[in-house]
This record gives sequence, C-alpha cells and structure tokens, in this order.
Amino acid sequence: MTSTVHEAARLAAAPHEAPAAAQGQRPARPRRVPARLRRLCVELVKFGVVGGSGVAVNFLVFNLLLHGLGSAPMAATVLASVVAMGTNYLGFRFFAYRDRARRTRRQIVLFFAFSGIGVAMETLLFYAAYHGAGMNGPLGANVAKAQSILLASAFRFLVYRTWVFQHRASAQHALQEPRRSA
Repeated sequence: MTSTVHEAARLAAAPHEAPAAAQGQRPARPRRVPARLRRLCVELVKFGVVGGSGVAVNFLVFNLLLHGLGSAPMAATVLASVVAMGTNYLGFRFFAYRDRARRTRRQIVLFFAFSGIGVAMETLLFYAAYHGAGMNGPLGANVAKAQSILLASAFRFLVYRTWVFQHRASAQHALQEPRRSA
C-alpha cells in the first residue's frame, strides 16, 4: 500500500511522464528543431546583434546632435541613421552574413539602396510621431526614434536576407542567364 501511495505521488508530481511510466515505456524524446528553423533563429540573433549595435550608434549620434549640439530633429534623425547604416554594413558583411555570397558591387548598391529606403521610412515614421503625435520632448523624441527604427528594421531584415546577402547558390543562380532550348 505504501509503495502504491508513493507511486501515485510520483505520477502526480510528474504528470507528463504518467502515460509512458504506466505502460513501462521510456518517455518520448523532445522533438528536435528543424535545421531550417534553427538557421533562421541564428540569423535573427546575428541580425539582432548587428542591428542592436546599429541602434546604439543611431541613438548616440541622434541624441548628441539633437540635445548636445542643438541640431534640428529631422536633420539629427537622418544623419544618425546614415552613420548607423555605414556601421551596420560592416557588421552585416563581416559577422551576420559572412557565410553568404562574396561582396560584389551589386550587393553594395543593393545594401545602400535598401538602407536608403529604410532611412526614408524611419524618417517619415519619426516625423509622424515627433510632429504629428507630439512626441517632441527628450523622452518622446527617443520613443519616436525607437518606434521608427523598429518598424524600419523589419523591412531591412526581409530585404537584406532576400536580396542583398543571398546564399551562395541563390546568388549564383540569380546571376546566371536562363538557358534557352533551341
């Protein structure tokens, strides 16, 4: 009777083991994360590290220009974003996407073109929050900047991984001309 009480207490403490233990089978192994999902998670982490350092540069330059040097808010946000864009290229090229196709003129042009679109998005979003929503105090300006960076970063992640820093096979395939049957 005592062993039955102890067994019931053990099963109650670990209900996820009850079916396997009751049938005398080993508990099921946890499922492995598919390789593709694992690679995407690693890519997101690396993008976050580079992006996080870019955000730090962006905020540092933005606050230095806006609050330290008294620059206009729109000029401060654009200049800060451009400086961060340059540091981000180095981080993405040599850390986050170093396993991708080698640097080409096309890649550099695409990076700065899409980054320019990202800066424009960021600037418009900042303008809307700063002037339209009245987020123009020291804290409000930084919150507006953070929101604009976050939204523009989602765009950047998608275009960088899709078109700028392609996998080697994708990059080679994209550069080859389609074969025609004669």
